Amino acid sequence: MKMVILDRDGVINRDSDDFVKSAAEWVPIDKSLDAIALFTQSGWKVVVATNQSGLARGLFDIEALNAMHAKMHRLVGQAGGRIDAVLFCPHLADEECDCRKPKPGMVRQIAARFGVKPETLPLVGDSLRDLEAIAEVGGQPILVKTGKGVKTLQKGGLPEGTLVFEDLYAAASYLIDRSQ
Repeated sequence: MKMVILDRDGVINRDSDDFVKSAAEWVPIDKSLDAIALFTQSGWKVVVATNQSGLARGLFDIEALNAMHAKMHRLVGQAGGRIDAVLFCPHLADEECDCRKPKPGMVRQIAARFGVKPETLPLVGDSLRDLEAIAEVGGQPILVKTGKGVKTLQKGGLPEGTLVFEDLYAAASYLIDRSQ
């Protein structure tokens, strides 16, 4: 099974330092929906793994998060793609959960749910914590320069073997070409 894990904010949709708090604020990044469609049409499973501490902060509720994800699913579908699952961590960083990236809990949950080895999975993200979560289990970290990606690249300290692309579409094209 070919599968990719995507971070949400900064990879699929525009990020905000003030958090994306509603479906109206959820705006796709250029070509990100086409990238997901490319994965889907090439036989890949696409799973989103996203930290959503805005829930614990009281910035939005689960209904607002569900509305954001419904919009994401609808727009991805209209582009010809599909997201097979969305996992999110609702916790604050100081809650010491295993699901909040950079910890690998969500990656392990995805691997268990779909019956794949975590070390076979690529994860596309725009922050160091995304890359660290997949590197922790031996998977492929992929940084995109959208969202916080340029700042992440400039700071350095990326896990060994991190691949870097302009955006999700470029990353998708590379992964699909490499898998054939």
